[in-house]
Amino acid sequence: MSVLLDQARLFFEACETGKGWQVCKTYCHPDATFSSQTAVLAEVNTLQAYTEWMKDLFTPLPDGRYDLKFFAEDEKRSSVAAYAVFHGTSSGPGGPVDPTGKTVEADYVYVMQFEGNLIRHMTKIWNDGISLQQLGWM
Repeated sequence: MSVLLDQARLFFEACETGKGWQVCKTYCHPDATFSSQTAVLAEVNTLQAYTEWMKDLFTPLPDGRYDLKFFAEDEKRSSVAAYAVFHGTSSGPGGPVDPTGKTVEADYVYVMQFEGNLIRHMTKIWNDGISLQQLGWM
């Protein structure tokens, strides 16, 4: 496995299990940026803020987990893409409404761009509206 693939995998696993910035920062530039064309994440523009958002998501969705479907590197562009499906049940406190008992099955893609061996920028491609509807949060 290449260094970038290994770094991306370690970051992905830490982020997607709610470890937060304290663990994820090992794989990122300190000022790494983040983007996503979603209403839920409209104000999130750093990777630090995104990893903390993911950590916080495990409060209302304590059984959150991912099913990784695809993971590949584009060496020429120093990028790694990951496609996964996130699963979880609205059963804990802290969501926008009281726990609904409803589940989410959300397809999403991360595209991680590297500078050296660290992530410089990450884009998340995700339909947040469908996820919120599935959870009964809108």
